Amino acid sequence: MVMWHLLEISMSHLSSDLSAIFNFQSLLTVILLLICTCAYIRSLAPRLLDKNKTGLLGVFWKCARIGERKSPCVAVCCVMMAFNILFLQ
Repeated sequence: MVMWHLLEISMSHLSSDLSAIFNFQSLLTVILLLICTCAYIRSLAPRLLDKNKTGLLGVFWKCARIGERKSPCVAVCCVMMAFNILFLQ
């Protein structure tokens, strides 16, 4: 009975922490960080991402291409997101 109560408390705490997954701003932040990270990794080691252009790992190659080709747009989005996080929250 005590174990069930502890599990219930831990699950209620866990569900309140996982609600950030469904936050749209958090999702945008994660996508921007993924794009920037993949573009940076591709600039250091291009063969690492170029060998996986299809499949599940192809997502990282596509994010690197977005980061390279749309770098002014991605940079503006990063600045806007940083301003929002630092000053508006």
